[in-house]
Amino acid sequence: MKIAIIGASGYAGGELIRLLVHHSTADVVCATSRKLAGTPLDQVHPQLKGFTSLNFENPEIDAIDADVAFLAVPHTAAMTYAGKLLSRGIKVVDLSADYRLPKEIYEKAYGVPHTDYFPAPYGIPEIHRKDCIGAKFVSNPGCFPTGATLAAAPLARYAHTVIYDSKTGVSGAGDNPSATTHYPNVGDNIGPYKLTSHRHLAEMKQELSHLGSAAKCYFTPHLVPVNRGILTTAHILLNEPMDQKDVENLYRDYYKDEYFVRFQKPSLAAVRGSNFCDIMVESEGSRVVAVSAIDNLVKGASGQAIQNMNLMCGLKEQDGLMHPGMLP
Repeated sequence: MKIAIIGASGYAGGELIRLLVHHSTADVVCATSRKLAGTPLDQVHPQLKGFTSLNFENPEIDAIDADVAFLAVPHTAAMTYAGKLLSRGIKVVDLSADYRLPKEIYEKAYGVPHTDYFPAPYGIPEIHRKDCIGAKFVSNPGCFPTGATLAAAPLARYAHTVIYDSKTGVSGAGDNPSATTHYPNVGDNIGPYKLTSHRHLAEMKQELSHLGSAAKCYFTPHLVPVNRGILTTAHILLNEPMDQKDVENLYRDYYKDEYFVRFQKPSLAAVRGSNFCDIMVESEGSRVVAVSAIDNLVKGASGQAIQNMNLMCGLKEQDGLMHPGMLP
């Protein structure tokens, strides 16, 4: 199965290649970068030396020959690729934000017009598996909404308010240096940002609604001095009190068939490099605290994208993703 990665020079592109090395049928045949065309991949992704002999290339869209294309490009860029690739019979997984939201909500959240909108399954497989199976196109969710939604999903329809507080690693900002990610500003520090206006809030609200919840939803992220991972604390305020045993049973039953969701104390180190989401819950009656941990580059991006590709292509869902976390 021939794979093209559009925008392969960033962290998500590197993770896609790292994970697909272990896939039973996927073969990355095209890795694009406008700026780095002709450069060997392993000069940018040294962790891949010995695993790939590809060079970056910058082909025209009509020249891309693949069965599946991953769009690891910024928002607004994906909409220039998706429709054209699909029209040529190439299945597409979009890691950008361009197709995660209805057109009018996207344009409001991102402040740009959408020039090639069409609806797409929202690819959290644990919530939307039926929509992803056999699909030609899937929109991969944001990293924050993945961890947050999985933390709250079993209780969503019982809640009147959900408050998400997330701690995220620096790789979530991408590989372009900035004052925000400069080591002296990040190391030995913690900082909240976009306290009430993060773009991913729209996805979180959308998913609560999909889960049958009319709950109010709030979200504040914090940058912490780690490379990878998102630890999300969800404060779930219930319409009626629920004791600890009932909450635990609800979560265990909800995720009993989900290989990539583990019911245990969350730790960023335990999920680092893996596609797992670890969750724990504690009830005080009318408030339940649910905590989740994911690797923002794997379950929050490239790993979940491969999970979606497997569903789209009728493959084993865990193919290419059988990696435990890297503790310590």
